[in-house]
Amino acid sequence: MNLIIDVGNTYVKLAGFERHELVFKKTTKLSGVVDEVNKLKSTYPRLKQGIVSSVGRLKKPQIKAVNKGFNLLELNHKTKVPFKNSYDTPETLGIDRIALVSASVYHYPDNNVLIIDAGTCITYDFITNDNEYLGGAISPGIRMRYQGLHNLTANLPLLETETPDKIIGTSTSNSIHSGVVNGVVNEIDGFIGNYQEKYSDLTVILTGGDANFLSEQLKSSIFATSNFLLEGLNYILEFNSN
Repeated sequence: MNLIIDVGNTYVKLAGFERHELVFKKTTKLSGVVDEVNKLKSTYPRLKQGIVSSVGRLKKPQIKAVNKGFNLLELNHKTKVPFKNSYDTPETLGIDRIALVSASVYHYPDNNVLIIDAGTCITYDFITNDNEYLGGAISPGIRMRYQGLHNLTANLPLLETETPDKIIGTSTSNSIHSGVVNGVVNEIDGFIGNYQEKYSDLTVILTGGDANFLSEQLKSSIFATSNFLLEGLNYILEFNSN
């Protein structure tokens, strides 16, 4: 049984997989991750190995404590992955992007796949039907755009995310909502269209914290799953266990 540890800025997602079947998923604070992992080891004695994706946020003493009596793989750019990585600077490729591409290989093998992760940033990652990862794009996410308008100007307010009810904003607030949300939607639709011009058999996956908010507004048919990154981490662990 596999333990997946996905470390964010404040919270940690923990998931258990029996091979490729999700058994449990929970969230804990970063400060309490060691205690929570120990509880899970007691509750699920079949947990024998795990993978941690932390981008340096999990301190070495915490990793050492989690790794005690346990086979823990720390994901980095040197980890063996189930695809050919043709990124020019693999050492700078975010491990979350590595996990998402791995998940696409597991779910959609031999497909041209564009993975769109709508979170703090919006990342676009493309892998060919020959299992070659080429790269993609990075742009500001929804909240970053709202915050940028507020922080980098003198008078624009900081608003909560809201779906605009019309394209023409008739107030400053409505104009911000229209600019941010419609800007993101048109950007994503534009990227999808550009890729489809070159790859007519393209599979598009939308994931990330803003995926549900955006999915109803996008024109293109997409596949959305909240566990996609966790499944990718599990697949990398399985790939390295064989």
